[in-house]
Amino acid sequence: MREIILDTETTGLDPKTGDRLVEIGCLEVYDYIPTGRTYQQYINPLRDVPQQASKVHGITSDFLLSYPTFDKIVDDFLSFIGDADSLVIHNAPFDMGFINMELGRLGRPPIPNTRVIDTLKMARSTIRTSAYSLDALCTKFNIDKSQRTFHGALIDCDLLAKVYLELKGGRQRTFAFNAQVKKEVAYKDQSHRTHRFSPASSQEKEAHINALKEIKDPRWMLIE
Repeated sequence: MREIILDTETTGLDPKTGDRLVEIGCLEVYDYIPTGRTYQQYINPLRDVPQQASKVHGITSDFLLSYPTFDKIVDDFLSFIGDADSLVIHNAPFDMGFINMELGRLGRPPIPNTRVIDTLKMARSTIRTSAYSLDALCTKFNIDKSQRTFHGALIDCDLLAKVYLELKGGRQRTFAFNAQVKKEVAYKDQSHRTHRFSPASSQEKEAHINALKEIKDPRWMLIE
């Protein structure tokens, strides 16, 4: 299953009041594992970047002057997304509000919500914790975020990919091996090896019995 982890940086919080995209980052994952393919693009928003926004992502108006506007990069962006099964975004309504606003400006159809997985909503329904920001979830799952001095789109995508994997159950999501793993494991005949039997000593048996006596109301003694 091909999915795209996606994050954006913007000039502010509301596209309806004139805020625009300044960066898009995408990271491709197959079966929840990053493939190494990424897409990252800075975007000239044709307006100033407020100082308050720059403090969050480190992107300034002067820095963006040499970068293309959204209409010049839209085809590359949509091509990278392609036929992905879903777009995985933290607080998806925010990012999709900006992306679909930019698409609407160009007369392009919006990306439907049916293609989007919101990891903020997913986390709230999956785990109990005091906060659900990307930073907070990284802390909860012991994910190293030391490189995140600013909220860069591609850095956040990398962190979100790790959080998403944890929300889906971690690297070992089932007890079954997939076909690829089965091919990589080589089993050798071990019948030539001498059978080894290591019975418990009398001291170990006594210690085991004493430990069982310490257990209060053991379930194996319950009678229905």
